[in-house]
Amino acid sequence: MTPTIVLPVIIGGLYAAGVYLLLDRSLTRVLLGFLLLGNATNLLLLSTGGVAGLAPILGVSDPQHMSDPLPQALILTAIVITFGVSAFLLAVIYRSWRLVRQEVIQVDEEDRRVAAGRRTDADDLDPDDLAPEDRPAGHGDRTVSDRDLPDAEVERLLEQRFAGIAADDVELPPTQGGPR
Repeated sequence: MTPTIVLPVIIGGLYAAGVYLLLDRSLTRVLLGFLLLGNATNLLLLSTGGVAGLAPILGVSDPQHMSDPLPQALILTAIVITFGVSAFLLAVIYRSWRLVRQEVIQVDEEDRRVAAGRRTDADDLDPDDLAPEDRPAGHGDRTVSDRDLPDAEVERLLEQRFAGIAADDVELPPTQGGPR
C-alpha cells in the first residue's frame, strides 16, 4: 500500500486551525481550538497504528496480522482528556457569562506593560495618571465626592443599579452587605 499525503495534511490543518483559535481572546473560540487540537491528536495517533488488522486477541490470528492496541488505548485516553478539559472550559465560559455577561477576555494593564516591554509593574502605576483609554476596566472617571460616599450609600446605589441580578450561582445579592 502506498502512503498518502491526505491524512498528514488534514492533521496539519487541524493543528494549525486549533492553535489559531487558541490564541483568540474569545473563550468560545478557545474551546473550539482545543477541540480541534484533540481531534488532530486522535487522527495522529490513529495514523501511527498502521494498516488495519485483526483484533489483538491471543490465539485468533498470527501476530503479524494483528492491529497494534497501543494507539487505540492512547486514542481512548486522548478522548477522555479532551472531554474533561472541554467540560472545564465550558464551565469557565458559563461562569464568565454569568458574572460579566461576556466571554471575551479583556486586555489589562499588565498585558500592555509586557507587550510594551516596560519594566514597571501595573501595581506601581496610578490609574489617574493614565490616559482614559489606558485605564483599567474597573477604573472610572470619578470625582472626589464619589470616593467619599459612605459604605451604606454605595450599597444602596449598587442595589438600585443591579436590582434583580444575582451576583453568581448562589443566592447572594450583588452587593457586599449580604442579605437584609
